[in-house]
Amino acid sequence: MIRVTPDMGAKLCDFFRQHLDHAMFPLNNIAQYGIDGRHDYAMRFWVAKAGGVITDAVGLANSGAVMPVCPNADWAALRAALQGESVARFLGPAQQVRPLIAALGMENVATTLDDDDGQYALELSQLRLPDGPGQIVPIAQAPEAVIRDWLLAYEMEALQTPPDQAARDAAFSYDEYCANQSHVVLMAGETPLAMTGFNARIPEAVQIGGVFTPPDLRGRGYARRALALHLDSARGKGVSRASLFAASEVAARAYIGIGFERIGDWTLYMMADTHVVGA
Repeated sequence: MIRVTPDMGAKLCDFFRQHLDHAMFPLNNIAQYGIDGRHDYAMRFWVAKAGGVITDAVGLANSGAVMPVCPNADWAALRAALQGESVARFLGPAQQVRPLIAALGMENVATTLDDDDGQYALELSQLRLPDGPGQIVPIAQAPEAVIRDWLLAYEMEALQTPPDQAARDAAFSYDEYCANQSHVVLMAGETPLAMTGFNARIPEAVQIGGVFTPPDLRGRGYARRALALHLDSARGKGVSRASLFAASEVAARAYIGIGFERIGDWTLYMMADTHVVGA
């Protein structure tokens, strides 16, 4: 595999768009932070080619997140490409992430999260809007203290982040979501009911993340309505496709209820410590 230089960005993005449902994070990060940038989410990339055409790619964010888009992967070549790099987590399609973790010898390390969630996708022309109370507002217009508490709860519940780190990550997320206008809150008058957002966006597609309803309001369809209204708004701006990951059967039923269909499995493998490839 060869290291990608910024002048190869257009061809790399063309490859990622051919594998859109597996490549939303890299596409978003390239659009937001470029290639070889300084932001925690900025990424470096390595690619394999056949006949001058990209066949596989792997990205490594400055935060240590490894993201393979490797339908034809040579795992030994991937290991060689990442030799000496510090990695902290893996995310991507399970059929690629699991063998990559094994190839790097990291399948038995301590983790804070090790899940395979169902991945779902939807052509927004098929979106079904559920009835219910409330309308969505940008996250910055919802009660700040409540939303900060929700984000902290989401970190610890959904991502199993240790409390000290969860507090830092939740504070960072709130600032990022407000600045990027990526998340919304379903409000009934002055009362927040549920939260949802896009953790990756490109002009033609979005990827959903940060869906949360507080425990005392669950089971009433609020998250489903929040998500559907947010997607309907995106559809009005030209977005045609959405994808997401469901951490439970309850969540999956909510997503299926507005039109999503399962397309595979998505792995989140977050290690307790950073590890150096080949060390």
